[in-house]
Amino acid sequence: MESTRQKKVARLVQKELAEIILHHGGELAPGKMISVTTVRISPDLSLAKVWVSIFPSQGSEIVMSALRNSVPRLRYEMGQKVRNQLRIIPEIAFFIDDSNDYIDNISNLLKE
Repeated sequence: MESTRQKKVARLVQKELAEIILHHGGELAPGKMISVTTVRISPDLSLAKVWVSIFPSQGSEIVMSALRNSVPRLRYEMGQKVRNQLRIIPEIAFFIDDSNDYIDNISNLLKE
């Protein structure tokens, strides 16, 4: 069960990371659209688990490795934006959100 504080911090991290990734999306993943779908914050607010959706999903492993390699820069930029709201800037761990692929697969199965 997430506390109210965790939910507020998660929303803030999601909003700021989405803006940063939108700004740097062309260099992180040229020709792809990256959206931050979900953020979960640990109870001590020190770790943010971030789920991203990548469209088109072909080559998403390359995009994920680029995101994971740029975590220090993304965390620094997020820290610059939220330094007045948060005492501790959380570590960032990226995960892929493949729910769109699952939905497409189910739709294709139902069409047959």
